[in-house]
Amino acid sequence: MNDAIALEAREVTKRYGRIVALDRVSLGVRRGECVVLIGESGSGKTTLLRCFNRLTDPDSGSVVVDGVDAAGVDPVALRRRVGYVPQDGGLLPHWRVRRNVALVPWLRGLADGPALADRALELVGLDAPAVGNRWPRELSGGQRQRVAVARALAARPDIILLDEPFGALDAITRADLQESFLELRRELGLTALLVTHDIAEAFLLADRIAVMRLGRVEQVAPAGELRASPATEYVRALLARARVRV
Repeated sequence: MNDAIALEAREVTKRYGRIVALDRVSLGVRRGECVVLIGESGSGKTTLLRCFNRLTDPDSGSVVVDGVDAAGVDPVALRRRVGYVPQDGGLLPHWRVRRNVALVPWLRGLADGPALADRALELVGLDAPAVGNRWPRELSGGQRQRVAVARALAARPDIILLDEPFGALDAITRADLQESFLELRRELGLTALLVTHDIAEAFLLADRIAVMRLGRVEQVAPAGELRASPATEYVRALLARARVRV
C-alpha cells in the first residue's frame, strides 16, 4: 500500500426524489488499500460504491478513478477496467462458468480470455477443469460467489468493488471466502472498496473502515482506532450493538 489515491469521492451528493442518498461525501482509497463501508440499510453505502463505476452518477461533486474524473470517462469502458462483484453475484444463468468468467476479457478483446478465466478460477480456489463447463445452477452458493469474484478478477484489474459479496452465505462458507479474499489481496496487491453490514467482517478485511449514516461519513479509521476512539455517538452505538468493546 502507498499514499497514491486510487479512488476518491469529492463532496459527492446524490438524491432520489426527496431522499438524499449521499450528502457531500468525501472519501479516498489509497492504492493497495481495502476500505470497507459499513452502516445501516439506507446509509448510502451501495450508492457510493456504484459511483466509482458509474452505475450511479452523482448530482454534484466528483468521483476520481486512478487520477481521472470518472464523469469524463465512457462508463462502459470504466466498468470493463474496474472489477465489480454485485450483491447477488450477477452470473449469467445461460452461460457456463468459464464463459461467465471470461466475459470482461472477451468484451475487452483480449485474445487469451479462456486462459485468463481459468487462471482467475484457480485464484479463487476453484478447479477450472472441474467447474469451467458447469452451469451456475449446478454450483453451491459459495462456489457461485467464488465464480463472481473470479469474473471480476479475470481481466486483471487493479481496482475491485464488492457489494456485500459474502452476505448471503452460511457462516462456514463465508469465513472461507473471507480468508480467500485476504489471500487474494496479498497476492495481487488489489485496491478494494467493499460494502458490508457486518462489523466483524469489516474489522477482519479492512485497512480502514468508513462508517456511514444517512448519506454521510461519520468516521474513517482503522479498526483499532475506531474501537478505541469512536468519533460520534452513532459510531459508538453501532459498535455497541455489534458487541464491539470500546
